[in-house]
Amino acid sequence: MSGAPAPVATAVSENIQAGLPKNMVPDPGWFDGDRSKFEDWWRGIRLFLKSNRVIETDDRITAILARLRGGVAGIYAQRKLDELDEELGTQDWDDFVKELKTTFSDKTKVADAEWKIETFKQGKKNTADFIIEFEALAMKADTDERHAIFLLKKNV
Repeated sequence: MSGAPAPVATAVSENIQAGLPKNMVPDPGWFDGDRSKFEDWWRGIRLFLKSNRVIETDDRITAILARLRGGVAGIYAQRKLDELDEELGTQDWDDFVKELKTTFSDKTKVADAEWKIETFKQGKKNTADFIIEFEALAMKADTDERHAIFLLKKNV
């Protein structure tokens, strides 16, 4: 292991030296491969990287792989690290994100969202709350815009 500081640690210390406010976003911690926790962990790591101004693709990927531990997540991180060591160029961020999401997303949440959006009714909910929940379901269910509009009209 080299003596070079970790990318996120460097970014944090550079922020402190630059007089920027202390980071308000906590480190999301380790991800162990539990698919039911991936969505929350993924949101947390994205916020953490953004708030620490970790911009470079290689630094972002390194920070994420460093937080994958144990079980399937650890095996994935090791395999990905081996791949990156063999490559001479930079990994594409969008490709990495797509692979990570495909590997660790909870497929049952998508199926549940698909079923729920078809039967989701406003009832006595506040309109703004209904729209927020509906949009979240549509995103999780990967519903195309045309079908989402149809369901929205049908279920209001």
